[in-house]
Amino acid sequence: MLVVEDDPGLRELYVHALGDDYDARGAATIADALDTADASVSVVVLDRRLPDGDGLDALSELEDATDGAFVVAVTAVDPGLGIVDAGIDDYLVKPVGPERVGDAVAALLDRHSYEAAVARYYALAAKRAALEAAHDAAALADDERYQRLLADLDDLREHVAPSPALVGEPRRARALYRDLGAEASD
Repeated sequence: MLVVEDDPGLRELYVHALGDDYDARGAATIADALDTADASVSVVVLDRRLPDGDGLDALSELEDATDGAFVVAVTAVDPGLGIVDAGIDDYLVKPVGPERVGDAVAALLDRHSYEAAVARYYALAAKRAALEAAHDAAALADDERYQRLLADLDDLREHVAPSPALVGEPRRARALYRDLGAEASD
């Protein structure tokens, strides 16, 4: 985590609060942030009013330096319509306590984890559909790799869709397979 905040008290408060769960460090200016940022930074907590400019003006440089970290703007500047096109993932208007900043960071990391799980789920579902279209059910039932694939799908299904109504019904599963370009067998 990288907290870019010119107010030393707030910066230390946010760094300390995030430091309980994450490796967090602080920077007082855009220049300091760019010097400190690297690929290990997964989230940037960014003030807009910094001594050397608007934090949002440095987003592309921060994205390059961090390999695409999430950005939470935490600022006293009310959001204008310009944030629609800005590369930020959350926008919090001060005053913002450290717990709210921590919640925003956790939500972004959870969303990233969820998106990765969904992508993995669809990749496994595509493999299952391809295998079921090409092989008979008896041959697949005896294959350890196919059984492992089914187990992985079941585990991911619980993570990405807690409600069986979303993807667990056979009719919904067939629709999913059709969407992936293959027909599922019963």
